[in-house]
Amino acid sequence: MSDNTKDTQELSNLPTTSTRNIMSESNKSTAPSRKSIAISAAIVMLIAGAGTLGAIHAETSHAAPKEAPPATTVDVAEVVSRNIVDWQNYSGKLEAVDRVEIRPLVGGTLTAVHFKDGSLVRKGDLLFTIDPRPYAAEVARFQAQLAAAEARAAYTSSDVARGERLLGENAIARRDFEEKQNASREAAANVLAAQAALKAAKLNLEYTQITAPVAGRISRAEVTVGNVIAVGASSPALSTLVSVSQVYASFDVDEQSFLKYVNPAQAKNTQVPVFLGLANEEGYSRQGKVVSIDNRVDTSSGTIRVRAVFENQDGLLLPGLYARVRLGGGAPHAALMIDEKAVGTDQSKRFVLAVDKDNHTAYREVRLGNRQEDLLIVESGLKAGERIVVNGLQRTRPGDTITPNVVPMSKVAAVPATPDTSAAAEKTAANKS
Repeated sequence: MSDNTKDTQELSNLPTTSTRNIMSESNKSTAPSRKSIAISAAIVMLIAGAGTLGAIHAETSHAAPKEAPPATTVDVAEVVSRNIVDWQNYSGKLEAVDRVEIRPLVGGTLTAVHFKDGSLVRKGDLLFTIDPRPYAAEVARFQAQLAAAEARAAYTSSDVARGERLLGENAIARRDFEEKQNASREAAANVLAAQAALKAAKLNLEYTQITAPVAGRISRAEVTVGNVIAVGASSPALSTLVSVSQVYASFDVDEQSFLKYVNPAQAKNTQVPVFLGLANEEGYSRQGKVVSIDNRVDTSSGTIRVRAVFENQDGLLLPGLYARVRLGGGAPHAALMIDEKAVGTDQSKRFVLAVDKDNHTAYREVRLGNRQEDLLIVESGLKAGERIVVNGLQRTRPGDTITPNVVPMSKVAAVPATPDTSAAAEKTAANKS
């Protein structure tokens, strides 16, 4: 039985093993077919994408190119070159050449004011009158004292002459004669004293008429008629008087400008050109001359005080006004100049847009100096003959191509200005512009 059982088990196992082998073979054949399908699908997608890109590229290549934007039109001017004198601008204050506080020299009652507030007066004009009657009485009293002293002197003089004759006849003692001489000398001294007292009384009488010590413009009357005025430094001034024919302009010059311009001119005993303009005036229409330079430099500010005098025939220059002062120095020299409208600001830098021969703009940093007329001096960054954009910085950038509209740098640039430009010359240039 054992043999039959064993054979039966072997026969039962045959189908099962065969089935498993068939399924295993089926699975092995199915896996590669799925991979092939996936690869085929990927290839198809790649071909479709390439076709799409090719179509897009073909459409792009056949599309018409866009037109470039037109060049911006801006104003362009050539850098100006001219001979100039270095000018330094300062702020100053006008001061009166003569300023007098009108104070009384004698006390008394103010009886009259002989001027209008703010009027012009001449030297010697009567300004105030103090009641003269007490001082006239003093004059009369001292006149009487002088007459008495003169009479006493005449009597003692004749008495000495009489004593001298008696002494020659031995009719009088020498001591009595010497007493007569002493009395005569004392009487002569009393005459001198009386004369001095009378002179002082006459001076006090004159002081009751207060006159203008200088010609100029008088301020208002600080004390009105009827008030009793006293003499002394603590008493208020009756008014103030300032001269107007000439006016000082005081200003502080920095150390570098002093060493470069003022000091060499002072050493050579030559005048430094100086001009003045008021706050409401254009340019510097008044020419003056430097009359004094302080004897030391202010260490706190590094400046030295300079004073110039200017004629004031029209009376427009009043003490205390703000003044714009222009100080010149050195020989004329060539300089490059541009319009302020052509200058742009880049943080702390100043720049212009230079234009080359192909009308391309380029960023150019510049260092600027002082103003001359209506132009700025260029110390570095540009060359003579170069073109720059003067109007339209906001519409163009460095590297842009522009359409230049050539204009003059300045209308005044066509008329070279001399260092000593007067008011009439400035008006003529303005009319030509």
